[in-house]
Amino acid sequence: MKITTRRLVIIGVLGAISIVLGLTPLGIIPIPFSPTRATIMHIPVIIASIVEGPIVGLFVALIFAGTSMYQAVTNPTPVSFVFLDPLVAIMPRLLIALTSYYSYRAIERLLSKKDNRLRVRVGSGVSAAIGTFTNTVGVLSAIYIRHGAAYGEKLGVGAHGTGALLMGIAVTHGIPEIIVAVLIITAVVSALKRMHARQS
Repeated sequence: MKITTRRLVIIGVLGAISIVLGLTPLGIIPIPFSPTRATIMHIPVIIASIVEGPIVGLFVALIFAGTSMYQAVTNPTPVSFVFLDPLVAIMPRLLIALTSYYSYRAIERLLSKKDNRLRVRVGSGVSAAIGTFTNTVGVLSAIYIRHGAAYGEKLGVGAHGTGALLMGIAVTHGIPEIIVAVLIITAVVSALKRMHARQS
């Protein structure tokens, strides 16, 4: 995939949005009684992947991951140390770009005989859900595998309670993140696709 001027601009704009979401309360979903914070910082990654393909999505994902690591240093919580690990902060975010892009393309092929607007809405909604699921499950799985015992100790549940704690976070954070992502991404991608069609 050739990196054109248009794609560089999109990387810059969506990367900047990801940074703003990461450095301000705009990107955080408060979850009562939770030691960690839900996020919508992954949304620009999914939009970039759908609109311009996985390579552009990967660049935006790297910006998202870098912002996450920066926040772990400058605005730490008791468990922020896990986001200093590249296998926690970077690898799951890169996977968002791939799962989002390929799930969108799969829906496009599945609904190839349907109205284009329907394909875009269903495809972007499914892609949003899968990309968000990838982020949540990928990060929490990496935390469990790489830092499970230390994470549990920091939150007072011990090493044996880490699995149940992370499962609870997956449910309480994952569901609202998916709902918000589906609503925002479906609207944004539909608007961008209409704009691109008019310009073609």
